[in-house]
Formats: sequence, structure tokens, C-alpha cells
Amino acid sequence: MDSRSGARRWGPIIVDGPLAPFVDGLRRELAGQGYALDTVGDHVHLLADLSEWLSGRGLTGSGLTSEMAGEFLRERRARGLRIGVTVRAVAPILGYLRRLGVAPPHSAVAAVTPQDVLLAEYRHYLVAERGLSAGTITHYLRCARVFLTWLPEPCGSLSGLSSGQVTGYVMQWARQREGRPPDMVTLPALRSLLRFLHVAGHVPWLLADAVPAGRAHPGRLGVPRAASAEGIGAVLASCDRDSAVGRRDYAIVLSLTRLGLRGGEVARLELADVGWRSGEVTIRGKGGRVDVLPLPGEVGEAWAQYLLHARPKTTATTVFVTMVAPFTALATSSVTQVLARACARAGVARFGPHRIRHAVACGLLDAGASMAEIGQLLRHAHERTTAIYAKVDQARLAELAQPCPQGAAR
Repeated sequence: MDSRSGARRWGPIIVDGPLAPFVDGLRRELAGQGYALDTVGDHVHLLADLSEWLSGRGLTGSGLTSEMAGEFLRERRARGLRIGVTVRAVAPILGYLRRLGVAPPHSAVAAVTPQDVLLAEYRHYLVAERGLSAGTITHYLRCARVFLTWLPEPCGSLSGLSSGQVTGYVMQWARQREGRPPDMVTLPALRSLLRFLHVAGHVPWLLADAVPAGRAHPGRLGVPRAASAEGIGAVLASCDRDSAVGRRDYAIVLSLTRLGLRGGEVARLELADVGWRSGEVTIRGKGGRVDVLPLPGEVGEAWAQYLLHARPKTTATTVFVTMVAPFTALATSSVTQVLARACARAGVARFGPHRIRHAVACGLLDAGASMAEIGQLLRHAHERTTAIYAKVDQARLAELAQPCPQGAAR
């Protein structure tokens, strides 16, 4: 990648300027992440151009702020270059330099509008007061922004927010979602925002109770929507276990099937969590919960085959990683996508990790397991969560029913 012509340059890459001392380290970093040699060379060429650009402005690595990196990319685009002109292209270099402390950390855009200021305050509340996970915070902030944008008055006039407006918003949201999959986030997120607005003094009344109860949760309406045993079997069979990707996908789906894991729990599984000698695995679940489960032999074998013969060489510490460089930990959404692609290959209706989790519970129920045993495997915090599976077999409801207190005779 030539900063002048855009064509690949052959021969040794000469890097001058303030970033020259970091060339070898960048090569090792990218090679360790699984990048091909040609791609590593392209990034080194981009580093050379960036170092020359900084030198021409009398800057060192400490001057490579987010704003300066953006200016560097804009100038490259203005010169007609088509390679190395996006934030994504320069991200590996900036990430490496920032981890070394050579370049300053990424600077977020300052909050300038009343909505930005309010959302920044809400984020702090979710982190410091509620202690929510990063994923939940992202979803809650997204829902909060949609609601605040919908309001006719700016954020500075929230003191007049009424329960009627809240209910009206929910009704409009419900009409727009007719015929779409259930949304389990928006209503809890709205209640959270309204509690914050009251606690922080932006709204004089607690309006969280004005949010109607959702009617979309399938567990509250009928029996759990479990994936069929035939569908799960077809999905497992669709994984090509002679290929690296197929071995990984098979191990992921088998983990969901045999252990009843959530998608995020599969993504967060660390190499150190697997006790090969003890035959146990540590699962890091919702709300910071940590449980140790027996490791089924079939699952352990699938993991071993993947780790020994398919997992790319990487510094990532998670069991499952991406199969395209950079080889990093999977996101929760990636686990869902693995399952979606497997369903498409198998020619079955698409289902997600949670429907496999339902299938595990229903299978245990059919085998005679108690509600307590099902709750223990699925690691439910409350008996009422496990109670939804009693709907599959009405006779099991008696296991959770409490004796009715005898009232005094009238």
C-alpha cells in the first residue's frame, strides 16, 4: 500500500519518524492475531505513512489523538487514496500504540446537547449505582435515547413529563412491533430510565409504574417455545466437523445443547474455566453469578477436537474465537449467528440459544427431573423462573405450589 500511488510496494519497508521504534512490535502483534503476511505488510506501510505525516507536523506518538488520526485519514482521502482511509483500517495501529501508552487513549465525543448530557449522567447511574453489565448498559442507553427523542419537549423540560405521555409512548411502540419477535428490553429499560429521572430530580414523580406490563413474553402466556429435538439434531449434523469452522460451530451448538448455556455464557467461557482433570467447567452467568458444572464427556471431546485441531493461534484467553483475523473472543451475537447459519444449512426454522435452553429443560422434565434439579442446571436465581416449565406438565405445578393458609371460620 503506497501512500503516493495506492499500489502495493515490494521490498523492505522503511519507516522513519517518531513511530519507527514500534515497527517490529506491530509486526509481532498482528502476526500473533493471525493476520496474513501480506496484510501485516499493508499495516506496516500505513504505519510508515502515519509516522511520516506526524513528523511533518512536528508531532510524536503522544500527539496522535483521535482528532489527529481523523485528520490524517481525511487528508489521505482528499489526495484520492482508496486504501488505508477509514477508521477501521487504522484501528489495529492505533490500538497497539494506545496499549503501549505511546498514543493517548481514544477520546469520546464530548456531550454537547442536553440529551447527550442527560444520557452521560444516566450512564454513570447505571454503572455506579446499578452495577449493570456493559451489554445491558448499551441496550438501556439505546432505548433511553429513542424515548427522549420521541418526547415533544427538549430534555431541559422534563419536569412536565406525565404518566399519559409514558403510556402513549408504550402504546405507539407496541403498535409498531405487531407481528415482530418479542422485545424483552424496551419496557424494563424505560422503567429504569424513569426511576433514574425521578431519583436524579429531573422528574418530580416516579413514573415507572406508568409503563404497562408487557404482553410479549412467551413464558408468561403459554408453554416455553423450545426447539425440537429433530431440529437440534439436524443443526448438529449440519456442522462439517472436517473443517475448522465446522468443528468450532459443532462444539458451540453441543455446549448449548448439553449444558443449557446462554449465548453469552458460551462467548465468555475462558480456557482457565475448563477443569480437564476434574471434569468440571466454571460458568460465568448473569449478574456476576459463577457456577461449577460437570463437564459431559461428549462436550469435552468436542472442545478438545476444536482446541487441538481448529482453534487459530491467538493470545485470546476465551475458548471460542473468531475464525477470521484478528482472532479475538466471540461476541454474544456471534454465538447467535453461528446457530442461525447452522439452521439455514440444516433447512430448519431458525431458533436461538434460548430456545435450545428451553429444550434442555423440557427434556429434563420428560426424563422425570424435579423443578429444583432443572433450576439448578439452568442456574435460575428464583423458583418462579423455573416455574414456567411446569406449564409443560400441569401435574408438576404441585411441586411449586405452597400450602394454602387456613383462614379463620366466619
